[in-house]
Amino acid sequence: MSSQEIPEDENLPAEQGSAHGAVAVATAEAPFADPGLPPHKPRVQDIDERAAKRSERTVALLFTLSMLATVGFIASFVIFPVDKIVYVWPLGHVSATNLSLGLTLGIALFCIGAGAVHWARTLMSDNEVADDRHPIEAAPEVRAKVMSDFAEGAAESALGRRKLIRNTMFGALAMVPLSGVVLLRELGPLPEKKLRTTLWAKGKQLINMNTNEPLRPEDVAVGSLTFAMPEGLEESDHDFNNEIAKAALMIVRIQPDDIKDKRQLEWSHDGIVAFSKICTHVGCPISLYEQQTHHVLCPCHQSTFDLSDGARVIFGPAGHALPQLRIGVNDKGFLEALGDFDEPVGPAFWERG
Repeated sequence: MSSQEIPEDENLPAEQGSAHGAVAVATAEAPFADPGLPPHKPRVQDIDERAAKRSERTVALLFTLSMLATVGFIASFVIFPVDKIVYVWPLGHVSATNLSLGLTLGIALFCIGAGAVHWARTLMSDNEVADDRHPIEAAPEVRAKVMSDFAEGAAESALGRRKLIRNTMFGALAMVPLSGVVLLRELGPLPEKKLRTTLWAKGKQLINMNTNEPLRPEDVAVGSLTFAMPEGLEESDHDFNNEIAKAALMIVRIQPDDIKDKRQLEWSHDGIVAFSKICTHVGCPISLYEQQTHHVLCPCHQSTFDLSDGARVIFGPAGHALPQLRIGVNDKGFLEALGDFDEPVGPAFWERG
């Protein structure tokens, strides 16, 4: 009998004997046997320190690029105006700020990830280890093993020995959060106190926002509501939206006898008073005027102000009166400002200091 022949049990039925034979064949050929782990093949970095140094420099370069990209993110946020538009093929016309912020932040995060992956694949230990399944509960032995494995992994990463990688990685990880910190800049007033001042100044003429012409006293009728902006501000200016959001002015003419606040008379001209158009609740533009009561209404949350009594709040969530602009008439007969608003316009952020 050859070694390939498998005898059948004479006491078994033919079907069972065939099945037994099939099992025996399967066992002989062992198609489901555990193949085990393939032989470990060392990487070039494991046997050539020069190759390991090249990988180390590559990882350090990626981390350094991440740091430079973070610096570029911060610089882009400061340098590019919000409304700066550039043409980029094939995207077309896009915002320079959005494009630069997206590219620099993307590069910063990608380089950290790519550096970590390259570090793990070329320099960290790649020995395959088989481990049996263990109970889910964290037994003391398991915890001890985890800590032992962690210490072993830390040693195999050579983080202490390869100081160039360690230092550049820490630098990249420390600088990336600065991107989020810079974004917080817009949440409050800047050191330049941009929210405390407007373009209004002594001698600036009041320009009708509908006609773009200087206003004369006779242009403002009793009971009318007129909106004005400072002389020299053009809609084509790159910072127009930011400036008009602070300097927007509403002008009404009230009979002097109906004005209750005497200081208000001193800051007006022949019953013409000028107040900020920006609501002191959340900064919505006020546009509704009731000429019989001299009340103005903010359409957002219904804050109501009495223009005949210093624009004080008589209803709604607004915290304080609308700032008044002191006005007069120049030698050409046009209405002009005699200074800036007496306090910052809009919501009362300065009262929470």
